[in-house]
Amino acid sequence: MSIEVHEYDPAWPDHARAAIAELRAAHPGVFAEIEHVGSTAVPGLPAKPVIDLMAAVPSLDAAPGEVGGGYALIETGMPERRFYRREPSASGSTPAVHLHVVTEDSWATRNERILRDHLLSHPAARDEYGLLKRELAGQDLDGPAYTRAKTELIQRLVDAARTERSLPLVSVWEE
Repeated sequence: MSIEVHEYDPAWPDHARAAIAELRAAHPGVFAEIEHVGSTAVPGLPAKPVIDLMAAVPSLDAAPGEVGGGYALIETGMPERRFYRREPSASGSTPAVHLHVVTEDSWATRNERILRDHLLSHPAARDEYGLLKRELAGQDLDGPAYTRAKTELIQRLVDAARTERSLPLVSVWEE
């Protein structure tokens, strides 16, 4: 099964805004921050049609056990994170949504946010990443293999972004 990478869709930010509004309405006061992260948050970047959101809570104990709205809590093994997935609508009019819930104290240094901002402000980095994604989508890779194949470039981009912010370098693999 190969990975589907689509050209950038200008509707992705609207889908993200709608999902954020739904989460805030369903859980008033729970999320200190919610942002659209990941490739669908970067205009011009091809991506899998999945809206990635990151939300901050005071502690993971404050994260809802169930989000509702079609989200399922998935155990990923990533430390200090809760991960929820909502499948795309049956009609295909609404893409899948991944919700990453992290703590407020880690918010400013989360690699997903840092990489998004780096790609937004460095078009050459965005284009290099987009080229790799297109090349990998043409191969017969499953999800984990696709992710591993992007790791070297993502690490280099995150290292550059963290260096610009005078942050320590960390592995993009959370273990």
